[in-house]
Amino acid sequence: MKLFVAFWFIVFIFFFGLIPFWALYRIADFIYFILYRLVGYRKKVIVSNLRMVFPSKSEKEISKILSAVYLNLSDVLIEGIKGFTMFRKQIINRHKIINPEVLESIYQSEISIIGVTGHYCNWEWGSLSASLQTHYKPVAFYKPLSNKWIDRFMLWSRSKYGTKLTSIYETSETFNNRLETKSIYLMAADQNPAKKKKSIWVNFLGIDSAFLDGPERYAKKYNYPVVYMDVQRKKRGYYTIELSIITLNPSELPDGEITKRYAEKLESVILNEPGNWLWSHRRWKLKR
Repeated sequence: MKLFVAFWFIVFIFFFGLIPFWALYRIADFIYFILYRLVGYRKKVIVSNLRMVFPSKSEKEISKILSAVYLNLSDVLIEGIKGFTMFRKQIINRHKIINPEVLESIYQSEISIIGVTGHYCNWEWGSLSASLQTHYKPVAFYKPLSNKWIDRFMLWSRSKYGTKLTSIYETSETFNNRLETKSIYLMAADQNPAKKKKSIWVNFLGIDSAFLDGPERYAKKYNYPVVYMDVQRKKRGYYTIELSIITLNPSELPDGEITKRYAEKLESVILNEPGNWLWSHRRWKLKR
């Protein structure tokens, strides 16, 4: 049964790949209508999060952000599927790193780095674009799928341009096994941690928030520089990534400082354009 499902999934992916981008965004508009107007996908969670962060905004202002959230979600959904079949030139043109020179001096020092971002705009194409626009060997972490055939296809697709996808359950082993390989470890670190003991608490968007400890833990363990990747949508289907240094010497910083700096960068991005963040997850489920 799983092989049957995988077969039709792959057929759908390749059929989807034949659709031009202009037509895909008409599909995204339809998905937006379904998610926002008909289904109200996780609407209570999104509205609750928005009111928690923006208590002074009017209903009209919240509604405007809410609409943008669903449109962004719809675009990222269809772009994620399209990513399975995109060509090199499309990826470079549509997910462009505008200042890759930021990494050059670090690369010459023969050391790996950790790249952190958030679930903001299109984070999905990052695993493809990093391998085509930097000298580093990218490593992206993911949660393996229960269907092994679809999982294998996803690994092949996301790795075709040089990125190594590795299970989140093998994070520690991956860092240990790649000590001699100059890698950029890609981490979207704004998820809600599963356990309090693996959390670092910072003030984020005015709320006491738990952050995953992974980026800071591995940065300090191996003294890998940490770089923030700011993804911005210039127009539908076109993004820029601006790199900025969070720290070059993690081991010199006090505990929690790397996460604090990361949270501050992500916060400023979200406040500037809140509709582009993934508000649909229960970001503040954990309490200190």
